[in-house]
Amino acid sequence: MYVRPKKALGQHFLHDSAIARRIVQALLSHWPLPMDKAEALLAAEEGTVAAEEAGVSCVDADTCSLWPVVEVGPGTGVLTALLLQEPGLNYHAVELDREAVEFLHKTHPQLGERLLLGDFLKLPTNTFPERFALIGNFPYNISSQIFFRVLDLKDRIPLVVGMLQKEVAERFCSPPGNRAYGILSVLLQTWYRPEYLFSVAPGAFTPPPKVQSGVIRLTRNNRTALDCPEDLYLKVIKTAFNQRRKMLSNSLKPLLKDLPRNGAQQDNTSIDGLHRRPEQLSVEDFIALTTQIATL
Repeated sequence: MYVRPKKALGQHFLHDSAIARRIVQALLSHWPLPMDKAEALLAAEEGTVAAEEAGVSCVDADTCSLWPVVEVGPGTGVLTALLLQEPGLNYHAVELDREAVEFLHKTHPQLGERLLLGDFLKLPTNTFPERFALIGNFPYNISSQIFFRVLDLKDRIPLVVGMLQKEVAERFCSPPGNRAYGILSVLLQTWYRPEYLFSVAPGAFTPPPKVQSGVIRLTRNNRTALDCPEDLYLKVIKTAFNQRRKMLSNSLKPLLKDLPRNGAQQDNTSIDGLHRRPEQLSVEDFIALTTQIATL
């Protein structure tokens, strides 16, 4: 059976096995695989290692399950085959292409119900395990939407390893002061530590894309909450970057005008950072800016 790459789904199937192994290893090197399961449980119970470090999601031998990995868009299964070889992984996958799902069920019948036909962007959150790592050769036409979904599930996804268009991958990992720095750069770096791992040439895919690709890894940081309202934080960042060439004093005018004031009209010039452009602000700067705006 042959799976036809579908332009409407943005499919470019990875066929380079060496690249596939590097992607999988980028996940395995950071995902806490268990030792022997019994040994891991014992270590967690005795307190010599945390359950999370042992690679188990609980310390009850009767109900314990290994932390899962969810692959988005497995396609022809080049990553799938490698992940299924890892005994410590509880593998799951979501695939929108019915033809690819049929192919994967035939080539990997052990998948069973762990392979879902559906859209990762639209599936209910209870479809996924309580805590899981995410991996995939992400369709380039929806890569930003995938990472917005990751942000929605940030407390359940501590690790992401994925391939996407190189310039988008670089943008997600870009530091402040760089022209590539944008909305998702700030939001992802608020909750994750991003790393650009390596580039992939078009010849590694069928059909070859017209762009270079890049593999990134996101590891959840220790931040559990913001010092400002999270919905306002998102609004400030989006409003600022919608007119990224302007100073924040100008780009944020509509937002500042619409916000309710606590008491008398206040002078917005007292807010730190308004004299800069959005790409000059770090995550901490945006948090501080939003905290000040929230007090108006």
